Amino acid sequence: MAADLILSPEAERDVDQAYDWYESQRIGRGEDFMVRLEACFHSIVRSPEMYAEIRKPFRRALIRKYPYAVIYEYRNPDVWILAVFHMSQEPAKLQARLK
Repeated sequence: MAADLILSPEAERDVDQAYDWYESQRIGRGEDFMVRLEACFHSIVRSPEMYAEIRKPFRRALIRKYPYAVIYEYRNPDVWILAVFHMSQEPAKLQARLK
């Protein structure tokens, strides 16, 4: 049975910012980012315990073709998306969000 997906307000902002940036670089690139993000979300929902824990209870799934990671917590039956994090950002920024 698939888990339910819940995006935090911060994760929603992350997604909006990434989409806007990619779309500003080339029309259609933001859409490609969203398609790959949705594929990552579907994979997480199908098998939430498949991805590695980065720090208990948080897990990380990488988005294909883009330098982003989806950081989430699996609380059966829900998957809480905490961040869609660009991997070149300062790690302390992510750590502050996971407290």
